[in-house]
Amino acid sequence: MLIIQKYGGSSLKTPQRIKALAKRIVAFKRDNSLVIVVSALGDTTDELLNLASQISSQPPQRELDMLISTGEQLSSSLLAMAISSLGKKAVSLTGLQSGIITDNLHTKARILAINPQRINKLLRDGNIVVVAGFQGITSESEITTLGRGGSDLTAVALAVALKAKRCEVYTDVQGVYTADPKIVPRAKRLEKIEYEEMLELSSLGAEILQLRAVEMAGKNNIPIYVGSSFNPGRGTLIWKNT
Repeated sequence: MLIIQKYGGSSLKTPQRIKALAKRIVAFKRDNSLVIVVSALGDTTDELLNLASQISSQPPQRELDMLISTGEQLSSSLLAMAISSLGKKAVSLTGLQSGIITDNLHTKARILAINPQRINKLLRDGNIVVVAGFQGITSESEITTLGRGGSDLTAVALAVALKAKRCEVYTDVQGVYTADPKIVPRAKRLEKIEYEEMLELSSLGAEILQLRAVEMAGKNNIPIYVGSSFNPGRGTLIWKNT
């Protein structure tokens, strides 16, 4: 069974967390085929944007994409190394190498198409494929990024293109709650939530999933499971109740 898993920056913040995540992924693989989508390590994207602001008050959008796309490439390469050190085959890919084609709207591009040929071949050869999220490439070979939370969109789009069974998103919270559990301690975790309800939460500022990722999942009926990278307890399923 093919499953897409996406891990946020908190899961990759330190070398120790990367190694722990690699063990988790290897244990999960077993009879599954896995494509792992990663965000940048910790606060890397913010750090890169801050660095750019110290160089220029109005950096060109193209150059911003060239800069901030490197965060996810760093994550994917390090995670592939960690998986390989455990004796499993793993290959890291950029957005370009993954066949993710976007429009030319820098820093908030939209995915136009995905050519999954290379990923499919790597999966057939027994690899765990680690994809740098948040990025793609235009028809003119320009690097683009997909906006805040863009790795969520990468994961859902790959699930659609690869016809995956479902998409799993792991973060630093247990799932989707009735309110932000960091602010409201009594907030309750939802077992299930439909796409439309999740869209409403995202539009109101919930940072669990990028709005465009939820839209794409609903349009293509891709179930999304949201869980914690650090707690094995149950998460939340985002789906269409038919």
